Amino acid sequence: MTRLESKVIFLTGAASGIGAAIARRCIDEGASVICADRSSDDVAALAQSLGPQAFGVPCDVTDKASVGHAVDGGVKRFGRLDGLVHNAAAPSMDGTVIDLAEQQWRLEIDVILTGAFLASQHALPAMIASGGGGSVVFIASQFAHVATGKAVAYCAAKAGLVHLAKAMAVDHAADGIRVNSLSPGAVATPRLLQRWPDLAAANTGLGPAHLLGRIAQPDEIAAAAAFLLSTDASFITGTDLMADGGYATR
Repeated sequence: MTRLESKVIFLTGAASGIGAAIARRCIDEGASVICADRSSDDVAALAQSLGPQAFGVPCDVTDKASVGHAVDGGVKRFGRLDGLVHNAAAPSMDGTVIDLAEQQWRLEIDVILTGAFLASQHALPAMIASGGGGSVVFIASQFAHVATGKAVAYCAAKAGLVHLAKAMAVDHAADGIRVNSLSPGAVATPRLLQRWPDLAAANTGLGPAHLLGRIAQPDEIAAAAAFLLSTDASFITGTDLMADGGYATR
């Protein structure tokens, strides 16, 4: 497929997991991808593996100057910008509002929610200047819709992404920019190994909570992101696409 032919996408949290899968899918569909990640070595290796349509750039999404440098560098490399995917996430911080440290709260909110704000603040002017409108996708979570225990920062940040997308959709429809969020269920990524000994154990433990009886593969989430970025989703804005295997339906 070439649904994203000649499009340029800025992607945060690109180095592994869902981000790396989105980068590969977008390039397979004809896009060039500005792969941004805090891990400069990992994102450089990813970009090298993906070829000339990928440009790896270090980026701390909590730092305005760092985000600006990454966006500007990517636009300089490819000449335009047509899309933004904010996928960056901090390590999940366990805790209730009573025992979660303020620093832990701030880190998760800053990376997930403020990171989306800063990435959008820099990317949208470049998208508007490119003259073709564009698409913004925030990677949220099933936990933006249903809560889970001892994850107040994560749940709040992901829920914030869903509504940030809606508010931006209202503000930028006249610019030809669509803004949506995408809420995966559990996904077989290295991030999941923070809590499970291996992906097989994660699937055994988490799969039954999803109506489809299993966790997702990163490529399945990447396919949904590519759809929202493409003109196949040309009449979709201000919504959240649930790619959660039916988790939130229960």
